[in-house]
Amino acid sequence: MNRFSLLILTGASLSILASCKEKKQSDIIITSKPVEVEAPKGTQEMSPSDWSNTVEWLDQNYTISIRRYVDKELPEVKDEQGRKYYDNKIDLKITRQDGSSFMSKTFTKDSFREYIDNAYGRKGALLGLAFDHADDSNLYFGASVGSPDVMSDEYVPLSVTVSKSGNIKIKASTQLDTGGGSGDANREDSDDEEDGV
Repeated sequence: MNRFSLLILTGASLSILASCKEKKQSDIIITSKPVEVEAPKGTQEMSPSDWSNTVEWLDQNYTISIRRYVDKELPEVKDEQGRKYYDNKIDLKITRQDGSSFMSKTFTKDSFREYIDNAYGRKGALLGLAFDHADDSNLYFGASVGSPDVMSDEYVPLSVTVSKSGNIKIKASTQLDTGGGSGDANREDSDDEEDGV
């Protein structure tokens, strides 16, 4: 009986050792179930933004203020996935050193209509306006119209020039370059404190 117990114990030990040495199956794939994010319902809004800075121009200091805000009276716009957004308006105000107004203009997407005849222009939103630089005659800004989705990079770049007489000239731009390279007239989540919104 002693011998039989020893044999059973030895068999059990060998069985345990053999089971520990078993090769793991390589055809088992462990994955996690993707988390479904519910799309927002209803019409969405881009966040409002304000930017203001003083620039030296024509041997004086001028304060440039740019404010973007939602206007629910404007026609709704869509992103690439067809989600609806309210469009924006942008106020550009330039004041002289003594506080008097040099010029003030409110832009909507219609302000750029003749330069945005593609799908981004028709369906997109007015995204931003950013100060670029000044020279002896003009103040230069970059503007953009395109997808209101902050994760998108689909937009039309535009140039806005304000002359020393206060006239505004708009034209299509091949690239959007703002000042020190730290601003972006396209995205609302850009470094708005540097150049605009």
